[in-house]
Amino acid sequence: MLLRFRVANIRSLRDEQELSFVVPERDTSATARETEIGGGRSAYVFPLLGIFGANASGKSNVLAALTDMRTAVLNSYARWASFEGIPRKHFGLDSKSEKEPSFFEVDLVIDEVRWTYGFELSSRRVEAEWIHSYPRGHRQVWLDRDASRAGVYEWPGNRVKDRTQLAKRTRSNALVLSTAGTDNHPQLSVLFHWFRRNLWFINPEDEREQREEFTLRELSGSRARRINELLKVADLGISGAEIVREGKDRPRVRLTHRSSAGNVFLDWQSESFGTRSWFALLGPLLLALDEGAVLLVDELDASLHPRFAAEVIRLFHDPYANPGGAQLVFTSHDPSLLITPSGERLLEPGQVWLTEKDKDGATELYPLTAAEPGEEENLMESYLAGAFGGVPAVVEGQFARRLSAVSRRGHRTTTERAQ
Repeated sequence: MLLRFRVANIRSLRDEQELSFVVPERDTSATARETEIGGGRSAYVFPLLGIFGANASGKSNVLAALTDMRTAVLNSYARWASFEGIPRKHFGLDSKSEKEPSFFEVDLVIDEVRWTYGFELSSRRVEAEWIHSYPRGHRQVWLDRDASRAGVYEWPGNRVKDRTQLAKRTRSNALVLSTAGTDNHPQLSVLFHWFRRNLWFINPEDEREQREEFTLRELSGSRARRINELLKVADLGISGAEIVREGKDRPRVRLTHRSSAGNVFLDWQSESFGTRSWFALLGPLLLALDEGAVLLVDELDASLHPRFAAEVIRLFHDPYANPGGAQLVFTSHDPSLLITPSGERLLEPGQVWLTEKDKDGATELYPLTAAEPGEEENLMESYLAGAFGGVPAVVEGQFARRLSAVSRRGHRTTTERAQ
């Protein structure tokens, strides 16, 4: 379970930013779950967070930074060997950022034990890496790596086995955790495999066909009944899904549509974009719920009716639908996801995060609770009114006035030339 994520100097995130699932001690929550974090201690943790903001404010970059961290852990040992340095996307609007390290850190819980893992990357090497564990509630430092020291690696307490071999096998542009996971290290592999099984990223455009194929394969397995049920209940006019195999062609999915003339089968390419998007989401969604994984969805409302998106949120909130404690981080432009049709809050203020860009183009990420909304305040209305920030700085009618002004200037110029 993910508790916190901190990042700096990646993409549009120049200064250190934090995304936290942990409910502040002074607050109460109806949706958060109590989670054991070691040493008899516990924390209340949200099952999902939503990130809202204007276009190009950096919402997607928060999710991308999480996937950048995952990619580094999984691939730095095996795939970065061909690079002279490190493939990273530092903040690009400031020349100083290229010379400064990129920072990543997560707090997470595995088997009721809290871990902190992080690293700093420059353009040519891993500058720092650290692993802390809290099995009894107090910090144990397992690894302290600092490339600026003569002795780069320190292993306080000698807790990590085979540490000499780990240090010897880890290149300057690879992470120790990546090496440990590749070598199936007896102690550190559990942390490596957390990254492998979490932070799955979905956006509305990339790899949709792969997600369609994944959901199709799931129709042959234990999740088939639930996939069919979620297709039926979505009010798409679908009564079922089946796999069609014809000769040597690749298997394909066929949806059954209800009509006054009986069941109708449409070619997959004739299905609406919304139907295909919903189908493509179901396989990864159910897998995450079953595995108790962290799922990242960019633009949850893209190609989905707001009520569909709201039902996805309810799935993660519901302890029966989500018994494994899966978590969701999503981005959205749609403020209607803040409330239900009856006016109740669908998301608590602590689950709502906002992004804005400063004058230098750097993203600031902050929770809605920082704006201290009232207990009875309509979050959607206040958000649209700009009370919390995170909305475009556009005045009503500004686009039309600007185009009209441009058209008038163009007309005058043409007239003057003609004269």
